[in-house]
Amino acid sequence: MSTICPNCNSPYGYPTDVLMMCPECGHEWHPEEVKNEATAEEGLKVIDANGNPLTDGDSVVIVKDLPVKGAPKPIKAGTKVKGIRLVDGDHNIDCKVPGFGVMALKSEFVKKAQ
Repeated sequence: MSTICPNCNSPYGYPTDVLMMCPECGHEWHPEEVKNEATAEEGLKVIDANGNPLTDGDSVVIVKDLPVKGAPKPIKAGTKVKGIRLVDGDHNIDCKVPGFGVMALKSEFVKKAQ
C-alpha cells in the first residue's frame, strides 16, 4: 500500500476506509490505482542473464541446454533466437526457436546477441 501522496509526495499518507488521505494537501487516492499507473509508466523491464535490458525484436542466445517436455532432445546452449517478444509473467519471452517452434522462455536463460 502506497502511503506517499501522488499529488504532493508527502510521506504522511494515512488510510481511511478504502482510500488513502494526505494530511498536507488533502488529496485522496486509491492505492491500487497509483500502483497500476506507476507500473504502466515504467513499462515492461526484462533483463538477460548478464543484466542487459531486452526489448521487443532483439536477438538472443540461449546460455544453457534447456529440456523441452515432449521433445526427444533439449534446446542446445548457443542457439540463436531472433525477433523476441516480451510478455508479462514467469516465462517473459515469446519467441520461435529454430527446430522447436513457438516457445516461451525465461530471460534468465538467454543473453542478448551481438
